[in-house]
Amino acid sequence: MRTYETIADLKPLVGEIIGVSDWIQIDQARINQFAQATGDDQWIHVDTERAAKGPFGTPIAHGFLTLSLLPALFATAFEIRRSTMGINYGLNKVRFIQPVPVDSRVRGHFKLLGWDAIDNEGAQLLIEMTVELEGAGKPACVAESITRRYP
Repeated sequence: MRTYETIADLKPLVGEIIGVSDWIQIDQARINQFAQATGDDQWIHVDTERAAKGPFGTPIAHGFLTLSLLPALFATAFEIRRSTMGINYGLNKVRFIQPVPVDSRVRGHFKLLGWDAIDNEGAQLLIEMTVELEGAGKPACVAESITRRYP
């Protein structure tokens, strides 16, 4: 995990990778829990026998499950010591490049694309998050996250 003292320490790093997260295991239990929470119980995710005969040969994680891991990936990629609060402001581009098979691992790479001052001495950060799929040549997901950080 990379550590920054203040929000302002990120400003000169626009265009650079500011952190890489720990790996997260995507097991069937996690996929099933996501399906239950969202009501998305499509067979390609939760019916292991049918998915084994499907186009990927195994169940795959929901694209939105991969995207929903953003906070957990952020949490292990970098910290800003003198920031008391971060707020999810939204997303710009989101692409699901390739499926995430059950029992695979993912991690996030965070590239700072923009840093803009906002009220209360905060900053709005535009961060490209690339979700790496272990052992794959292409990422599972690429998204632009907009967060607001405050001291």
